[in-house]
Amino acid sequence: MSSVSTPAEHRPSEPPEPPEPPAQEPRPSRDRGAVAMLLTTAGVLLAVLMSGLSAVLELLLISVRVGGHLIGVSAVLALVANLFIGRFAHRATRHRWPVIIAAVVWLLIVLLAAGRTTEGDYLITSNNWVGWAMIGLGSLAWTVVGIRLVSSPPAKTLY
Repeated sequence: MSSVSTPAEHRPSEPPEPPEPPAQEPRPSRDRGAVAMLLTTAGVLLAVLMSGLSAVLELLLISVRVGGHLIGVSAVLALVANLFIGRFAHRATRHRWPVIIAAVVWLLIVLLAAGRTTEGDYLITSNNWVGWAMIGLGSLAWTVVGIRLVSSPPAKTLY
């Protein structure tokens, strides 16, 4: 075994290769393919369904009393639920028009409930402050959602 080295073993080492840049994530596609259309349709249907169910639930909770006194749980629910539904409709679909459809569905159900039933009864009576507060705060929530949509840049989407 000889400890003599040859000139080939003493060549200057090659510089190390520069590290590869990290792979960038692909940008989301802007094309409106079949999957995107399906998700938009599902978002619209879900927003309209939530709006209708919210209106019915609020109408059922108008006459909730604690200790014989009306509490405003229906009005608070109208405010919070309508703000959420409006935000969901816009974020889930990337469009502003589903918010209008959900708001109109809610408003139609509530206004129809303010009139007489076929038996002559009222669901929202004139001496029930909670019913009128529910209509006012629910409409205010839809107004706030509409103003925010008009004055804001396009939303980030769920997909």
